[in-house]
Amino acid sequence: MNIPENLKYTKDHEWIRVEGDTVVIGITDFAQSELGDIVYVEVETEGDTLDSEEVFGSVEAVKTVSDLFMPLSGEITEFNEALEDAPEMVNQSPYEDGWMIKIKMSDASQLDELMDAASYKDLVGA
Repeated sequence: MNIPENLKYTKDHEWIRVEGDTVVIGITDFAQSELGDIVYVEVETEGDTLDSEEVFGSVEAVKTVSDLFMPLSGEITEFNEALEDAPEMVNQSPYEDGWMIKIKMSDASQLDELMDAASYKDLVGA
C-alpha cells in the first residue's frame, strides 16, 4: 500500500498536498482499493466555499457510492475534469493523475489537525 510521506491525511481516507495557497485533494490508495473499480466521480461544488467535513462530492464504484468530505475549509477552485472520461485514474494513480479537487484554504491552521503518514498508517493498519 502506497502512503506518501509528504502528504497529510484524514480519517475519511483523503489525502492533502499543499502547493502554496492551493491544496490538492484526492482519496488514498487504501480508499480506492477498498472501493474497488471506480466508475464515476461527481463533484458539483466547484466555485463553492465549504467548511471542513462538508460533503464536496461522491465516488461511485461498482458496488458502492461514497461521499467525499472536505478535509479543510475553503473555496473549491478546480475539479479534475479528466476524471469525467477516465474515473479509473483514481484507481491507477490516486496521488497523481487521480486527484479530485483543488481548493484555496480559508484557514491554514486546520492543516495541524490532519494526520501525517505515520498516523495514517496506524489508522489503516499498514
